Amino acid sequence: MNPQSTNNRNIIFLVIVAALGYFVDIYDLVLFSVVRVKSLTEIGVSAADLKTNGIFIINVQMFGLLLGGLLWGILGDKMGRIKVLFGSILIYSLANIANGFATTVNSYALIRFIAGVGLAGELGAGITLVTETMDKDKRGYGTMIVAGIGLLGAAAAATIAENFTWQTSYFVGGGMGLLLLLLRVGTFESGMFKQTANQNVSKGNFFMLFTDKKRFLKYLYCILIGIPLWFVVGILVTLCREFGIELHATETLDAGKGIMFTYFGIAIGDVVTGFLAQILKSRRKTVFIFHCLSVISVIVYLTSYGLSGSTFIWICLFMGFSVGYWATFVTIAAEQFGTNIRATVTTTAPNFVRGALIPINLLFGYLATKFSNVTAGFIVMALLTLIAMFAVSQLKESFNKDLDYLEE
Repeated sequence: MNPQSTNNRNIIFLVIVAALGYFVDIYDLVLFSVVRVKSLTEIGVSAADLKTNGIFIINVQMFGLLLGGLLWGILGDKMGRIKVLFGSILIYSLANIANGFATTVNSYALIRFIAGVGLAGELGAGITLVTETMDKDKRGYGTMIVAGIGLLGAAAAATIAENFTWQTSYFVGGGMGLLLLLLRVGTFESGMFKQTANQNVSKGNFFMLFTDKKRFLKYLYCILIGIPLWFVVGILVTLCREFGIELHATETLDAGKGIMFTYFGIAIGDVVTGFLAQILKSRRKTVFIFHCLSVISVIVYLTSYGLSGSTFIWICLFMGFSVGYWATFVTIAAEQFGTNIRATVTTTAPNFVRGALIPINLLFGYLATKFSNVTAGFIVMALLTLIAMFAVSQLKESFNKDLDYLEE
């Protein structure tokens, strides 16, 4: 048997497994946003408290992602990427099954916290494996496939939630995760990690990111690139019911459908950004272009007075497409650092972006009390985009960069 053909098949299998893992990850991550109103109403939350309790649970989940990102990132560099994939998916699968039995806001929040810890390890470990395994001139395609397929998990979450109870929706997510563990048995460890494992070098040392000013700023810029995306998903779409009231929508806007089409857009955007980065041979230029598009899309949304449900769906698709640089953002983070802390960076960076939704929520909530939801949305999006564009300008281009090196 041709060794090269065998290796290619192994790489393809690895990319598929990473993509399916991210599919389940996104399904579980956005499911609460989809079933927020339905599930909280059924456990006794009043209509007046839906927004407050919903933001509380999202914040608790995001805090779990923050802690989980640190845990799985460090373990990924110390023990290997494969072990992180197994551990993280087992935890969030069991947590989502347990979520179907939640009966109070506090129990709901606690379980979402545990699920958040588990969810934190999936994407970073998968992207690290793909970037370290594929050829440097093709790895952008690999991460593009992972994100493009994975983000369709949001569509699956919305579809299942629409046709079944919210409890069943959580059971399905947990069941899919447990089934995925069977596929993980056939995956193989990164060759770069194996070479590093026996070397006398600090591995998974999170504090290395703070001992050198240049390294710290590079890490901070990697995080800041992605913060507009989670504002769009976590606030502008998730709270569409509240925005719709101020925009005098002709009907109650459906967050479940909105999230589904937003993630359709993100999946399409991830494919387009992947190809565009290969054509331009620049991830920085690609992300900058899409930051500009995201501003335009949010302006369209927040000025659409009297919008209908169908118009809202198209706007969500546009907003999703414009922030569809998630895979490119994570790839940039992976390419900026050496093998001994790459999993730490690639796992913590996207989860710090997700966790940034906590202070963003607080800022938005404060501004909304002073002005309105729409005005607060404009201010926060403008601020986050300016920060993200500045961060992009400060990073060096990493396209085609050789990743086989260590951080000393």
